[in-house]
Amino acid sequence: MLGGMGIEFTDLSEHRELATVEETGETFAENAALKAAGYAGELGLWALADDSGLVVDALGGKPGVHSARWAQMNSAGSGDQANNALLLRQMEQIPEMDRTARFVCALALSDPQGRIVLTATDTVEGKILCEPRGGGGFGYDPLFLVDGLGKTTGELAPEEKHRISHRGKALRALAARMRVTG
Repeated sequence: MLGGMGIEFTDLSEHRELATVEETGETFAENAALKAAGYAGELGLWALADDSGLVVDALGGKPGVHSARWAQMNSAGSGDQANNALLLRQMEQIPEMDRTARFVCALALSDPQGRIVLTATDTVEGKILCEPRGGGGFGYDPLFLVDGLGKTTGELAPEEKHRISHRGKALRALAARMRVTG
């Protein structure tokens, strides 16, 4: 999504020597900033980091920043299937009209000294279904019905998902800011 900007990218798979930056923030933005600054400082390179997850209104905003570890934190297994199964159990008694949720993505760009220079955050609104639909995507995608589309993010083709997703919108906003600040 950031192609064509004349920037060469690598990812953490090329830097396995690095210790994982702990996500100790209370918000997606805090965690993205922690990761961007931490990896930039370790590598002496510019770093872009993301923190994303699912916010469910009926659960008081949970799983939130703990989305990827939700089942594990609740002693209900680990991984996407366990996270989805736990979410479905937690939502069993919630009526359809109260199943509102959103995916949130926060991005942070750090300079090589570990200073955050740009951020972007965006969302995609939807509802949590009572059973999964679609085999695409990952995480909570099969349970997340996108407002106005009648499809879950697990039913969307990758290009359609990138067009409407929290991450796609945040990346486009960050890219626009990068071009302006050039």
